[in-house]
Parts: sequence; structure tokens; C-alpha cells
Amino acid sequence: MVSEKKEPEDKAFVNPIDKDKVAENPGLLPYAHTAGGAVIRPEDKGKIRGLAMTAMYDQTDRQMEQLRQQMETLMNQAKSLNSRMAVSELIYQADIPFQPVIHHIYHLYARKTDGTHVLSMVAPDEWGRKNPYEYLATVRLLGDHTWEVMDGGV
Repeated sequence: MVSEKKEPEDKAFVNPIDKDKVAENPGLLPYAHTAGGAVIRPEDKGKIRGLAMTAMYDQTDRQMEQLRQQMETLMNQAKSLNSRMAVSELIYQADIPFQPVIHHIYHLYARKTDGTHVLSMVAPDEWGRKNPYEYLATVRLLGDHTWEVMDGGV
């Protein structure tokens, strides 16, 4: 008979590392637990907020500048329209001895005798030596029946 060797009974495993230096769940630690582990740094929340606030202010400043430019454009258009309306009122109160045609150019004059206004097809340089009127402006009738001042200042 072959003699059977008896293996020594399993001894309980004794961990040589001090229990105070071992974590039960090392994957949940907020830092690397091995020498080759990835460096985990806590986020600087103040820096993140600061960058987000800077980006937000930059974007809103750009949008405010766009709105300011749009308002400026609208104000210029309103002033132009108001000016055309004032000139149109003046011309429609003037003596117009013909039917004006849209997009044609006419000339606004004031009579030297009484100062009343006259709309004419004759340009200031076409009168010759004796011009009975004082030249005020060169105007064009637009499609909306307002008048655009092309030359002169009414």
C-alpha cells in the first residue's frame, strides 16, 4: 500500500498588511489607491462657475450689442420716414400744375413774391437768366406717394 500523504489542514489566511491601511471598497475612494492609479483631482467649482459666468456675460453682451444696432437701424428708418412725411406734406400743400408720375424727378420752389411753394418739372439750371422762383429741393415721388429729397434741404 501506498502511503498517502496528508496535506496539512488549511490554515486561515493572514493578511500581512495592517487592517488600518486597507480599504474595503477601494473603487469608491476619491483618490487613487494604487501607485499606478489615475490621478483624481477634485473639481474647482469656483473656477468652473467663473468660466461659465464669463462666457454668459460675453454672449449676452454680444446679443445686447446686436439689439442696440437693430434699434439704431430702426430709429434711422423712423427718422427717414418722418422726414419723407414732412416733405410730402409740404409738397402736397404746394401748387402742382400737373399729375406727378411715380419715380420721376421734380423740383420744389418757393415763389419770390409770396413764398408759396410750387412743384415743377423744370430744373434750376434750365430757367435761364430770370428765375421767378427760389430753389428749395430736388425730389422724387416714391411708390408709396411719399417724396424723397434727392438734393437740397427742405
